[in-house]
Amino acid sequence: MTVQVTKLTVSIPRELVDFADKVAKERKISRSKVVASCLQEMAKQKLQADLEDGYRAMAKSGKPLADVTFEAQREVVPEG
Repeated sequence: MTVQVTKLTVSIPRELVDFADKVAKERKISRSKVVASCLQEMAKQKLQADLEDGYRAMAKSGKPLADVTFEAQREVVPEG
């Protein structure tokens, strides 16, 4: 699988450039890979947060139906 890359020019504070260079040296990867990895992690966290929000919304909207079906089940299935 080939990943398409695009060159990008950004301006960031010098201390973040220094940090990116330090991480790149420690991990033996390029500065670009450090930035890309950070953005990938942010995208992953955003997706996770969006999924959690969606599940919460589904749980709220599904609760009335769950309550009704639970009561119906109690009428049919004996306890114990």
